[in-house]
Amino acid sequence: MKRILQDLNFAETETLVLGLGEKKFRAKQLFDGLTQGRKISAITSLPAEFRDRLLQDYEDEPVKIREIFHSSDGTEKYLFELSDGNLVEGVLMKYKYGCTQCVSTQVGCRMGCKFCASTLGGLVRNLTAGEILAQILVVNALHADDPELKGRGKEARAVTNVVLMGSGEPLDNYAETVRFLKNVTAAEGLNISARNISLSTCGLVPKMYELANEGIPVNLTVSLHATSDEDRARVMPVAKAYRISEILKACAYYFQKTGRRYYFEYTLIEGENCDEEHARALVALLKGRPCHVNLIRLNEVKERTLKATGDKEAYRFLGLLEKGGLSATLRRQIGSDVGGACGQLRAGYLEKGRAAAEAGKPETEQGSADGK
Repeated sequence: MKRILQDLNFAETETLVLGLGEKKFRAKQLFDGLTQGRKISAITSLPAEFRDRLLQDYEDEPVKIREIFHSSDGTEKYLFELSDGNLVEGVLMKYKYGCTQCVSTQVGCRMGCKFCASTLGGLVRNLTAGEILAQILVVNALHADDPELKGRGKEARAVTNVVLMGSGEPLDNYAETVRFLKNVTAAEGLNISARNISLSTCGLVPKMYELANEGIPVNLTVSLHATSDEDRARVMPVAKAYRISEILKACAYYFQKTGRRYYFEYTLIEGENCDEEHARALVALLKGRPCHVNLIRLNEVKERTLKATGDKEAYRFLGLLEKGGLSATLRRQIGSDVGGACGQLRAGYLEKGRAAAEAGKPETEQGSADGK
């Protein structure tokens, strides 16, 4: 696999261009072209000879959209193919204030959470900062002529908000995730505000402290999903390494360093964590802290036995939290008709390919629209 130019910030791009004997202004042409989501070969403002030299060492298209799945609610789900043939997923969610893209940070995941499809095959590899960024760049390029963006200015782009909640644990790929955050917020690049970026972690406590010290005040979101260490360990192996009390201390430190309130994701699982007793315990655990609770209806994964709670029970749980004084919302279900759970689309695609191979048929290019 060749190197990836999208890994570089503007200063590094300038150093590269000058080192190749080109004029300084070529760095801006190159960087701007990449930021617009173009392949190296398609940045026609650069001389063909220079493009050819770059292509000897750098990937022309580190991330491409293999397939797009359109939800009835306007959500778009993408199957991204990396230059080595690996696949990751992404989602574009459309709101009145703009569009939020969910990006992946790893191919697969090694955290082993029982409710997640991404972790079924374990961790394949980390993504580079440029591969994380390129997921956004290709989606912006896809929607470059979207009429909904008219009137938003010359530099208008589809993606206004980013959530690192796709496949992978961002803090398990710490160095590349931080490099991505610095590059995506840079004024010379997409210049997305850190306040418009959310990073979700299962609670890797040492890395949470490191992130707090980076000076990038993103919205820190912790997957909690239980009110006791024993209950949490049943669905999240990471709970055996880091206790809830340790996570809360790390969150408090994050607030102290960044001034940003933090978020907890709490997936409602039938028979596990969603009765009145659990609601009272969650209130006791979090009341008075500068945080918000995002309740999530479980996306059922066919390889797992966990079941989702019903809507009535979900809203009852939300009401109990609000009555107890917590700031909380029940996340609306979007894109569920195109493979709701993270990792389902990729898993379905690979499963279909394996079945075709075993049957002695050529692998079809058509993925599974429902992620199964």
